Amino acid sequence: MKAHRLVYLGVSIALTVTASVGPMRAQSEEKHPVSAEQYQRWKTELSNWGRWGKDDQIGALNLITPAKRRQAAALVKEGVSVSLAADADTVKAVDNPNPYEVTMQGIGSDRIAINYHGIAHTHLDSLAHINEQGVFYNGYKPDADAVVKDRHTRNSIHNVKNGVFTRGILIDIPRLKGVPYLEPGTPIYVEDLEAWEKQAGVKVSAGDALFVRTGVWARRKAIGPWLRGRAEGGQSAGLHPSVLPWLKARDIALLGSDHPQYVAPGTAGAPRGAVHDFALVYLGVHLFDNCDLEALAQAAASRKRWEFLLTAAPLPIPGGTGSPLNPIATF
Repeated sequence: MKAHRLVYLGVSIALTVTASVGPMRAQSEEKHPVSAEQYQRWKTELSNWGRWGKDDQIGALNLITPAKRRQAAALVKEGVSVSLAADADTVKAVDNPNPYEVTMQGIGSDRIAINYHGIAHTHLDSLAHINEQGVFYNGYKPDADAVVKDRHTRNSIHNVKNGVFTRGILIDIPRLKGVPYLEPGTPIYVEDLEAWEKQAGVKVSAGDALFVRTGVWARRKAIGPWLRGRAEGGQSAGLHPSVLPWLKARDIALLGSDHPQYVAPGTAGAPRGAVHDFALVYLGVHLFDNCDLEALAQAAASRKRWEFLLTAAPLPIPGGTGSPLNPIATF
């Protein structure tokens, strides 16, 4: 069975969507190869469609219950906060083809414009960002022309207007392996995630916001930008598709990384960007892409505390496919 290609159906309102595709790694090179047949089965076996009703538009955010919020609030011991966002990058580069546009309109006024999807800018993907053959999370199937004209009627970032308030957990894979950053193309497997849990003394549980550090920004600072992501020839460390059943079993509410989650090149049995796309379409998990996790990694390591209160609030854009934002960890 041939895996379907997942595509973007974007909205243009000064914030637009871009996507590109890249090569895939030969299946024989992987520890835990995922076949096309297996990936297809997961679309049914792991799906959260209908779990919270046929009209659900927020997916795994339903797992952030009042009890989960109280648990998260109790994690604040010092009142020290750390940003998980990269600074607005206005410099065009191989990994930042669409930089922030910042125009000073006077001594007390400026204008910003940003094409925020991609691999450069910190943002939150809504469940209206990725679709498979025109179908989004929970079976939402809009008319493409109607979306371009009037934006999305379901699954948009406006559903997250009240913000995110839950327990965040950092999984620092470079620290686990004793390196400053992972080399591009390094896959992260379930055994890596569970080895970190054991070492750090934490366990990912229902309603958590999980952040996986690969060291993108540490490597970029050391050697400069390089071609990453779905682009032809792009290479990025990230989650291997074989982790998808683990993510479902742990019932995470949100997933974040210093890149859009997936390893590139990918795997022969799954589409490019498989973890990113599957999480949005089938798990209903909103994604924090391109977080700068370096300050968080230092703050967590100095305290030997890898859990924290995570707060974040996207722009309340009706019909939007996502939003730039500044997630905050508070210890």
